[in-house]
Amino acid sequence: MLEDSRRASLSPDEFARFSRHIILPGIGQEGQERLKGSRVLIIGLGGLGSPASLYLAAAGVGTLGLADFDSVEVHNLQRQVIHDTPSVGRKKIESATNRLSSLYPEIEIVALKEGITPGNAVSILQDYDVIVDGSDNFGTRYLVNDAAFFAKRPLVYGSVFQFEGQVSVFDPSNGAPCYRCLFPHPPEPGAVPNCAEAGVFGALCGTIGSLQAMEAVKWITGAGEPHTGKLLVLDSLTMQFRSIRLKKDPSCPLCGNSPTINQIEASRYEDITCEVDSSPGPTMSSDLLLEMPPSEANQRFESDSVYILDVREPYEWEICHIAGSLRISLGNIPHQADSLPKDKPILTLCHHGMRSERAAMFLRQIGFEAVSNISGGIHQWAEDVDPSMRRY
Repeated sequence: MLEDSRRASLSPDEFARFSRHIILPGIGQEGQERLKGSRVLIIGLGGLGSPASLYLAAAGVGTLGLADFDSVEVHNLQRQVIHDTPSVGRKKIESATNRLSSLYPEIEIVALKEGITPGNAVSILQDYDVIVDGSDNFGTRYLVNDAAFFAKRPLVYGSVFQFEGQVSVFDPSNGAPCYRCLFPHPPEPGAVPNCAEAGVFGALCGTIGSLQAMEAVKWITGAGEPHTGKLLVLDSLTMQFRSIRLKKDPSCPLCGNSPTINQIEASRYEDITCEVDSSPGPTMSSDLLLEMPPSEANQRFESDSVYILDVREPYEWEICHIAGSLRISLGNIPHQADSLPKDKPILTLCHHGMRSERAAMFLRQIGFEAVSNISGGIHQWAEDVDPSMRRY
């Protein structure tokens, strides 16, 4: 919760504007005054930053820092709702500033047109009370996480991939885990497709960005409980929410007992991209298909003629997994490929089939000829093979 000393008095117009907040138990006049006195930094004005910034401005946050250096493109408008068609070609930060100022004229907008870089990250983040991460690339995501740790600021994390979204609040300075406790290292370049390759459900961005704004408002006002130490996962196709408990990792390279990351170094965040070599790789010499339905994969697995390689993260494995399968997180496959068995073909598996498809492509490119992807992932496996399996 924001300190009482940071509360800012409300004008009569603001009492009227925010009356629906002020009458809420847990917010009231004090909470609204904390919102007016607060400073929130939003990194990225895309699919997540758009709804997050709109709702934070509408909630009465006094100062919004906006960090973005990109321009509006037509394909952004499917999900980046703070921008409009006349804004195409303009800098996103200019488009967003105009919209937010018209929504709440009293708001102070700090335009950080250079974005967040290794050279300025910690000093910028220290000027704000809460950080909302709406970035869409791993380099920025890890940089912001690390800078928030060194600046001792809570970080409201959000991400979307196709039809799935995630939200958490990372606050290691108050004993909660950080992003690296969940994902210690970024995936290898090309391991995860970007939204231009994989697509993204527009309305899902609105949901996740709004949840991020809600977490920021809760932290500032003290209403409810922040979603620290937990990861909220939304499958928009089934409208299932799951809250998965996260533990602070004692071996975390940033906030663990013996950290190896002790400062921001630019080289650590370079070359973390989502570009991928889409060439098909070597032709497979076995009879294994390039993609295989779960029913056939199960038959081969039961006959002990293949290995199943699960490339999901540890928390996903805890929800459900196929007994006897191997698990290596997608980002660790390049480092552990030599340990994979070579006496049988390999079938790759993830949640919906996208990450495992990338894993199969990568393994073929480095010489594993007999490797295939299980289409639809473990979600489809639960439907076609084992209906008793827990889903998420």
